[in-house]
Amino acid sequence: MRNLAKRVIFQTLNDKRSVALILIAPLLILTLVYFLLGDSDYVPTVVLDEDAQEQLVEAFEEETLVVKQAAFDDPKTYIEDHEDVDAVFEMTPDGTAITLREPSTKSSKAVREIQDALTTLNPAVEMDTAFVYGEEDQSTFDSFGFVFLSLFSFFFVFILSAMALVKERSGGTLERLLMTPIKRAQVILGYTAGYGVFAIVQSIFIVLYSIYVLGLASIGNMAWVMLTMLLMAGTAVLFGATISVFARSELQVVQMIPFTIIPQVFFSGLIPLDLIPYGLGNLSYVMPIYYGATAIKEVMVYGSGFAGIWIYLLGLIVYAGVLFLLNMRALGKYRGH
Repeated sequence: MRNLAKRVIFQTLNDKRSVALILIAPLLILTLVYFLLGDSDYVPTVVLDEDAQEQLVEAFEEETLVVKQAAFDDPKTYIEDHEDVDAVFEMTPDGTAITLREPSTKSSKAVREIQDALTTLNPAVEMDTAFVYGEEDQSTFDSFGFVFLSLFSFFFVFILSAMALVKERSGGTLERLLMTPIKRAQVILGYTAGYGVFAIVQSIFIVLYSIYVLGLASIGNMAWVMLTMLLMAGTAVLFGATISVFARSELQVVQMIPFTIIPQVFFSGLIPLDLIPYGLGNLSYVMPIYYGATAIKEVMVYGSGFAGIWIYLLGLIVYAGVLFLLNMRALGKYRGH
């Protein structure tokens, strides 16, 4: 038993990836959590009626708020037309009303600051809240369902493709294939198309199950969600192929997940990017899951069509193109040029 334990210990110490998985990965993830969930310097933007009393405006300005005054007929329409506005505050015959963009951390922060401002004026004032998108009592699943759709469509295809490619390379199948007249581009496209079939089936099942069985709310055309998930799946195949270059076994693919997949989860929409301190939200632009999750949210939460998501779809296509070129270069060493 002692000899077996020693062998396991020394084998693990000789495997740099295992050591990194045990020692570095937890520290990396904890550091990300610290930065992402720490204190945010985000200041909500609240709009008051242009005829609001000066005393009310001064009370709001004393809180951590960006206060603007404007004329509006419908608060919901105003928020839809102004992406930088978090809330619209109104005085009504029955008390006060706050219209917020959607249930989120930013909305909660805006409500807290508004409540603090009103407390200085009238502690007993009643306040009604309404949302442009979503409902106040909606479940957490409805709030973040779009994130899980994007994660699942990416993660499982990534795992399947990366492990399969590692197995084919370690078994010599890839080298024998490249000895034939087939072009490297055809190899990559063949793998992408092959796993794309499973991605299509997976996307259909996930979307239908989420909508019709789990009751996930959506106000947009689900065809755009399907298209986004398919683009994500294709990107996941290419991402898996790229990662497989650095792995010699299926186990090493798993060891890379804390460094390649888990960090992307934090930038997928679970946390509003402008709440992330130190400008770390900008890291999302180099992560494919961000583009897919944002496009799906635009469709399911905001009801956007192609005009609202094309930039994110383009981001996925560009990302896939870069990975395609990297894989082309990586395959060159197996053919000798």
